[in-house]
Amino acid sequence: MNRAATRTPAPSRASLYQEITDRIIAELEAGRAPWVQPWAAANAPLAMPKNAMTGRRYSGINILILWDTVVQHGFGTQSWLTFRQAQTLGGSVRKGERGCTVVYASRFTPGEHQPVTASQGEPRGGIPFLKRFTVFNADQCDGLPESLIAPLPPVPDDLVPPYIDKLVKACGATVKIGGDKAFYSVTHDAVQVPRPDAFMVPINFARTMAHELSHWTGARSRLARDQSGSFGSKPYFVEECVAELSAAFVCASLGIVPTVRHADYLGAWLDIVREDNRAIVRAASAASKAADFLLAFLPETETAEEEAVDDAREVA
Repeated sequence: MNRAATRTPAPSRASLYQEITDRIIAELEAGRAPWVQPWAAANAPLAMPKNAMTGRRYSGINILILWDTVVQHGFGTQSWLTFRQAQTLGGSVRKGERGCTVVYASRFTPGEHQPVTASQGEPRGGIPFLKRFTVFNADQCDGLPESLIAPLPPVPDDLVPPYIDKLVKACGATVKIGGDKAFYSVTHDAVQVPRPDAFMVPINFARTMAHELSHWTGARSRLARDQSGSFGSKPYFVEECVAELSAAFVCASLGIVPTVRHADYLGAWLDIVREDNRAIVRAASAASKAADFLLAFLPETETAEEEAVDDAREVA
């Protein structure tokens, strides 16, 4: 492919946020949560998308963009790379293939020569912006080393994975098993989830635990998210969205197929992203931090992926 063909005029910051938000709205209006893909019908194994050359995982909104692209185009791998990286690895992007846009979050301080990235800290000043990069799935390339494109073996979904039990014990959260409701109590800083045999599908115990533990990460002593919203309020639905996304990211990292726990929230999420075109970007970023916080309690060998990096250190 001609590299020049992948270059497009730099969009304004507002238009790029809106482009991402429009994509999410289209999915929600179709009755689908874009962080819960039909993996059973997908060619690619369930996993977190990563850069094929560096092994670094994509995070935040890029996870949703790349998951959606994998399913929509029937790709058989979750590995991505730039045109130049494909060449560096001895391969090439096939002629006629179209890349996928991912984004890099940073801040620009007027008068400074270089933008300040989130990896350098969160400056009080500065103007936030998104920069786009084009990446290609390994399926769109020829000549890459086999080790980079070999699919991961499928993970059986008929038993509750031991990863969840290990995660609960490792993170130290106060967890009560029992009752007929799943919730996180801000007041008591405790999680409650029904017994595994109370779920019609046993794997839903693991998915639900991931969701409630994601709420647990938002406590003031941890990631300090706004958890003050009462049921039905905007802050409530925003926190639910963060927990849904985080649970999906945790599940994918542990080889568990994610599902929508609260499909009736789709309408509320639609209203939020229509009102604020940065809402889904912020929620995905917060969810990545929550998932990374939880997964950090497990040894690297316990997860299906390598260590994650922040959005601002995203390697396209």
